[in-house]
Amino acid sequence: MILHIPHSSIKFPNKDGFVIYKEELSQEVLRLTDWYTDELFESKKWESVKADFSRIFCDTERFSDNSKEVMFKYGMGVLYEKSDDGNPIRIVTEELRENILTNYYWKHHSDLNKAVLRELKEFGESLIIDCHSFPDTPLKRDLDQSLNRPDFNIGTDSFHTPKKLIDASIDFFKSKDFSLGVDKPYSGSIVPIDFYEKDKRVGSIMLEVNRKLYLQGSTNIKSDNFQKIKELIKEYLEIINSVFYNDN
Repeated sequence: MILHIPHSSIKFPNKDGFVIYKEELSQEVLRLTDWYTDELFESKKWESVKADFSRIFCDTERFSDNSKEVMFKYGMGVLYEKSDDGNPIRIVTEELRENILTNYYWKHHSDLNKAVLRELKEFGESLIIDCHSFPDTPLKRDLDQSLNRPDFNIGTDSFHTPKKLIDASIDFFKSKDFSLGVDKPYSGSIVPIDFYEKDKRVGSIMLEVNRKLYLQGSTNIKSDNFQKIKELIKEYLEIINSVFYNDN
């Protein structure tokens, strides 16, 4: 199993093109970072592929082709040019775009692709867990503005998410008395382009955790619940791993 962790970092390899003050950028980082998802999900038992840079610098979950990326019209494509409020934050030249895509975006996707290939070689199949968190109140640019957000959400892909994983997820969170959204408020799950809609041996499911469960309010400070949620996620991952690789 591969744990894909794209949005936990707060690092900026460079600030080229940014046109906002440090304080404004810090607020955007606070809003958009999937805080501590590396700690919540990472395990020595499974391989992790983690983006070591902020999603505001380069969002590895966006399509590199702006014409295919729904968030590009909001200025939040693969390279963010606007904040969640819609204000300009960065001027992206073609040179800057090519530099970041070449040295960061495509390298990350190459690492994920190689991890899948290793799993296919060893096990004959591969499962990606797309690891995220989300705020309890919708961001201004969220496509789903529903206020009644669940405790957890799974994102699925019609080609790469087996029904048995969806069923196991629903059963697990119901048994723990947590609410679960299925593709709500966020949908989909990452698959490397080399395998996307081509190879059913590659499975993928996204797990999103509502930040209210492990952070204090709208801060990035861990709550007393943090360890409990970490253990719950570990239990979920064990079950999903077993269902995918052994329950055939």
